[in-house]
Amino acid sequence: MTDDVRNLHDALATITAHWQPHRLVSVNDYDVKVVKLEGEFVWHTHPDTDELFLVVSGQLTIQLRDRDVVLGPNDVFVVPRGVEHCPKAEEEVQAVLFEPKGTVNTGDAGGDLTSELRELR
Repeated sequence: MTDDVRNLHDALATITAHWQPHRLVSVNDYDVKVVKLEGEFVWHTHPDTDELFLVVSGQLTIQLRDRDVVLGPNDVFVVPRGVEHCPKAEEEVQAVLFEPKGTVNTGDAGGDLTSELRELR
């Protein structure tokens, strides 16, 4: 495998902590991030960007104020910009996120779960 080819499953296998996104690759002004999720995150919004979730394994619930969106493996959901949401996973979920470079995982909420984007080793 060459340096410019990344394997999704290999990348996810290197992640040891939940709610800490790692950059898989960048595409133009966007980052493709891999992350492991478990438990309930924080209610937040991204005022200036949509957020794409692609579930690789597990079941992820995206709580919205008016409904819950449940995603299983290979499901994709886009949270529109400015929509308050709170991801929740009863058991570990592996996921891919697609967001503009510089997007903070906790959006406008900040707090203890805010994580700097990590680079895969």
